[in-house]
Amino acid sequence: MRSKKAQSNSFMQSFLRFAVLFSIAFGSLATGFLWLVTQPLLQTNETVAFSIPPGESLRVISQRIEKSGIRLPAWQLELLGRLTGRTANIKAGSYEISGEITAWQLLNRLTRGEVSQAQITLIEGHSFSAFRAALNAHPDLRHDTATLTDAEIIAKLAQLPRQPTEEALAINPLTLISLEGLVFPDTYLFDKGSSDFHLLTRAYLAMQRQTALIWAQRQADLPLQSPYELLILASIIEKETGQANDRPLIASVFINRLRLKMPLQTDPSVIYGLGTKFDGNLRRSDLQTDTPWNTYTRRGLPPTPISSPGFAALSAAAKPAVSDKFYFVAKGDGTSIFSHSLEEHNRAVAQYQKGNR
Repeated sequence: MRSKKAQSNSFMQSFLRFAVLFSIAFGSLATGFLWLVTQPLLQTNETVAFSIPPGESLRVISQRIEKSGIRLPAWQLELLGRLTGRTANIKAGSYEISGEITAWQLLNRLTRGEVSQAQITLIEGHSFSAFRAALNAHPDLRHDTATLTDAEIIAKLAQLPRQPTEEALAINPLTLISLEGLVFPDTYLFDKGSSDFHLLTRAYLAMQRQTALIWAQRQADLPLQSPYELLILASIIEKETGQANDRPLIASVFINRLRLKMPLQTDPSVIYGLGTKFDGNLRRSDLQTDTPWNTYTRRGLPPTPISSPGFAALSAAAKPAVSDKFYFVAKGDGTSIFSHSLEEHNRAVAQYQKGNR
């Protein structure tokens, strides 16, 4: 019968053998795991794009990434996510992976939400319909508004929580007849695959912020009753400006006319009122055709903006130059010549538009 000492020695030898084998196995596993997470998943010149919808499980995400062309078996990414305790941290969005990225780096990007971005530019002086066309044509947006009418978009905006800027502008989406002029011209970055309505909302709120800010800094005694009227005037200034330095003087012409209740007589507003009837040639009969936007047949401001004014046009409307000018005419080189009297103006028109030198 073996002694207790011999039995103890045998147990210790067995335990040591197990410990050595376990250490070797664990070391091999750790080495394999380290190799797994540090190996490049793509060739240097490769780029792979994929999207992760909200609410997907780690298993489905891993399968989606494997199918996108990244050389990482789904089970390996799932295992890495579970071992590191980051299963619930992966962010939805569109991703673009390139270069010698590793599994560890990929997981870091997914959990930090480093989604790929695109951009869209709304140009000063463009119409809301042009902005919608740009949204519809952009390949990196989800086109949630493409089949909606302007009225349906206004109804969706009315469902959003009321913003302080809406109150400052006295804007109630429920009473809007148009979104013309209510999107701020700028370059907007967005996550690829995001909703065009979300981007439209950003531009809508940006215009409110800018207009409210400039309205608060306006000159005293302007003949404007509300920030929305400032926006209308700025949209006309934007369309009439060929040279940035002329904006304050153009603004002063319209302000001077408003003070004396003279018709604004601005062609861009007439053209806007003609809509699709305008063929590129503004005729005398067009100036005599009454519409709500015809500033020859009607005094005061038109009922809505006629374009999306930029920050400079808004600023000019709020702080026009101090002048005695009531007329201006384009010289043909992008600048304008300004006049106080109709007689001076007629001479300028004869010189610069009728070719009478």
